[in-house]
Amino acid sequence: MRGIDILQFTIYVGLLLAFTPLLGRNMARVYAGEPHVLSRVFGPIERLIYRACGIASTSEQSWSRYAVGLLAFNAAGLLLLYAILRLQHLLPLNPLHVGPLSAHLAFNTAISFVTNTNWQSYGGETTLSYFSQMVGLTVQNFVSAATGMAVAIALARGLARQSTSTVGNFFVDTTRSVLYILLPIAIVGALLLSWQGVPQNLDAYVQAQTIEGAPQTLAQGPAAAQISIKQLGTNGGGFFNANSAHPYENPTPLSNLIEVFFILLIPAALVYTFGVMVRDRRQGWALWTVMAILFAGGLTICYSSEMAGNPLLTALGVDSSSGNLEGKEVRFGASGSALWATATTDASNGSVNAMHDSFTPIGGSVPLFNMMLGEIIFGGVGSGLYGMIMYVVLAVFIAGLMVGRTPEYLGKKIEAREVLLCMLALLIIPLGMIVVPAISAVVPISVSSIQDKGPHGLTELLYAYASATGNNGSAFAGFNANTPYHNTLLGLAMFFGRYAMLIPMLAVAGSMAAKKSAPESSGTFPTHGVLFVILLISVIFIIGGLTFFPALVLGPIAEHLAMHAGQTF
Repeated sequence: MRGIDILQFTIYVGLLLAFTPLLGRNMARVYAGEPHVLSRVFGPIERLIYRACGIASTSEQSWSRYAVGLLAFNAAGLLLLYAILRLQHLLPLNPLHVGPLSAHLAFNTAISFVTNTNWQSYGGETTLSYFSQMVGLTVQNFVSAATGMAVAIALARGLARQSTSTVGNFFVDTTRSVLYILLPIAIVGALLLSWQGVPQNLDAYVQAQTIEGAPQTLAQGPAAAQISIKQLGTNGGGFFNANSAHPYENPTPLSNLIEVFFILLIPAALVYTFGVMVRDRRQGWALWTVMAILFAGGLTICYSSEMAGNPLLTALGVDSSSGNLEGKEVRFGASGSALWATATTDASNGSVNAMHDSFTPIGGSVPLFNMMLGEIIFGGVGSGLYGMIMYVVLAVFIAGLMVGRTPEYLGKKIEAREVLLCMLALLIIPLGMIVVPAISAVVPISVSSIQDKGPHGLTELLYAYASATGNNGSAFAGFNANTPYHNTLLGLAMFFGRYAMLIPMLAVAGSMAAKKSAPESSGTFPTHGVLFVILLISVIFIIGGLTFFPALVLGPIAEHLAMHAGQTF
């Protein structure tokens, strides 16, 4: 490993570690309704929103009412976004005069952004108007992220409270997430990106001429604002088709650091917020440690594989001293691309600064495996935390079975209801990531979307549905998803991948809130020490990882072995 790469990775992890308690502590104050640094600035706006919308900010909801409010709010956003995309040719701010999206593409895109997936079966700068980008997509970048954060906070309250039927108020939690957390940081991020050269305007596209004399159209638009929130809210949809590999979207090494740092900033801090809310910061740091270990492992494997290069090209005399650079921006190289690919799929972000389709088989398997685990390695904003708690419940239950004691977490007994709910949430992952691709692999209209033959083609298909079900949004570039079949099926995968996990975890929050906490005794299994960290990592790999091992063997692992045997497809 090169010294400059070690320095890059160390700076990145150091920034996450430094900002985790700073932001996490402030978020705990925000959700508790306590005074904080932005109370005076946004407090009047918050109260105005409650009055205008008829929200009783002091009234709390049961988990079921919380879920109904969430679903109704998201359904309204889905219908509004679908209408904007279908009618964008009639709406203002359309300098390129782009037409309406097809019904199946508008359906897929609307579900994608409402579920915080931001999967894109189109090129943003050639398909969407400025109005659609700003009023449609950017708004959902805020509120879909706030939805995930609200659910994570409701679950933390459920674990912290005793003998109560309420877990908070969805509309209050969502409003506070946007006003006090997402909006201020996104504004700072947009200003920083504009400073680095990312466009932020409403100008018409610029017609230019290349050195060879060919005509070229340079896209403009309000890019910086959308890019800032897409990274911060782990949304990931690119303003430009090439995403963060585009020089307008990611022009400098500093912009690259800012964007990839934003991906994991809030997910990492939310883990600390969880520790504050359950009144035991050690619990938060234990989860943070698990996530950091898994992150480091994935980054090491991806980086090592990409730096090793492609042996087939090396045998032809191609210089591989800088690693596998196919499909990568030379400005970022193999190391910067590996860091981004690991971070974006640890979170449900999906933005890319290199084409994952061009990674080596093992390097490309790391992003795929991260999504198959449920993107719980820091994860999406909110979704990473409640996804990790799902594994925590199962780990504590298994530990209880091993020692013959009633399993407990934070003093609350883990019983059949909580385990059943977590298993229901967990089962949606292989259903969308294995069963649906298996069906699609034998449907002719589906197979025609796959670019490559052999195991790499299977990986393209697996990656698409893993990305959709995991609400990630990234893709292997060789897969053509813009067909009625895939737009519809991927849209359904995104929908169920979001809500079939989110609703059971809200039910867990309600179930745990109703219980009393038992005092800690000498027989209590500690959930903040080294032993629990090892147990939790083991459960994640055994339950989450081994489920997908046969698929990985047929895809990237088979391709890796074939590549080293000199076989191509």
